[in-house]
Amino acid sequence: ITPSSQDMESPVKPGRFNRKLFPILSEIDLSTAKRRAVLVHEVFANNYNYMKSGIHLRQVINKLNEIDFNNSKDLHLFGQIYETFLSELQSAGTLDEFYSPRAISQLMTEMVDPAHGETVLDPACGTGGFLTAVIEHLKASASTVAEREAIANNVRGWEYKPLPYMLANTNLILHDIITPNIRFGDSLQRPLSEYSRKDRVDVIIANPPFGGVVSNNNENNFPQTYRTRESADLFLILMIHLLKEGGRAAIVLPDGSLTGDGVKQRIRQKLLEDCNLHTIVRLPNSVFQPYASVATNLMFFTKGEPTKNIWYYEHKLPESYKAYSKTKPIQLAEFDTLKNWWANREANEQAWQVDIDTIKANGYNLDIKNPHRAEEEKQHSSIELLDLLHQSFAKGDQLLDQLRKELVQ
Repeated sequence: ITPSSQDMESPVKPGRFNRKLFPILSEIDLSTAKRRAVLVHEVFANNYNYMKSGIHLRQVINKLNEIDFNNSKDLHLFGQIYETFLSELQSAGTLDEFYSPRAISQLMTEMVDPAHGETVLDPACGTGGFLTAVIEHLKASASTVAEREAIANNVRGWEYKPLPYMLANTNLILHDIITPNIRFGDSLQRPLSEYSRKDRVDVIIANPPFGGVVSNNNENNFPQTYRTRESADLFLILMIHLLKEGGRAAIVLPDGSLTGDGVKQRIRQKLLEDCNLHTIVRLPNSVFQPYASVATNLMFFTKGEPTKNIWYYEHKLPESYKAYSKTKPIQLAEFDTLKNWWANREANEQAWQVDIDTIKANGYNLDIKNPHRAEEEKQHSSIELLDLLHQSFAKGDQLLDQLRKELVQ
């Protein structure tokens, strides 16, 4: 129904969205079992309109009505605007947890190189940045209509928060995926033992949430030996389990997952025994700021054979950079040196290799520093700084006392 000119000028009543429109859409008939009906239901059953101004809401609706979504030029432009909006989430308070720099998702996708016919999963897909990177990668090499159509089914995501779930679906639709294959729900809620062979995938590319603890006692869905409340560690176990034999993965993990005793050590041991962890790319602390200031790593592994050697590659900040920031984000072109090294690996100032025996002897610790780089200045704790200050004052008092004695003589 085309709105009248009067309708286009009158303010919208925001409350009616929540009282009428959202409930109607959330109760859409699912008996057809069509994915688009399920998508509409899941989006509107878990969301709420927070815009209070009816005038502003009318302005938004009018602007959207100006877009011809059947026009490829309009659609492409809207897609660019939408991706810019998603990138702004990097500095949007609590929303920044859903965003990964595009350069990182593109690099990981390029290095894993998903092929047509392979199933690709991101079990913590957020706004869909990794999924769209895979989609564009596959579209670039699609030679038939069948290959392009299969992308929608083969590229899959899971997300449990309503807002990023909605944003991810919109993101994929703007990348020509009419019915995105994204499941709404907590990836850690299902017991590991319930996954069967049909649930396995060929490729996993993800930046699982880290730095937090799981809820609803979801750690009990995992074997006792791997139970922890650290979300990143549980996601690692889940992803190892979900890969097919010969399946490939590229994931982001913080330094905290590379070291530690107890369950953390057992999880790393399982990774190294079940998979060939062939490459770890060490990133500067500021890559994911303001999302996280902790040091992160890109982990590349293949399931089905144990690790014998691990190549480490240290990515350096560009010259003149003290840190990445919103105005100076990491760029894909910075990884050209890494890409050239990838196929022809040799040790250099940024790359070094460690054998599995060394790693085992060190308690499966994967936090191995660059041996070619001079030891960084030690970072002291507050207590250590106070002790050093006390020692400095004591030394000063000693020198003053000695000087006083010499003057008296």
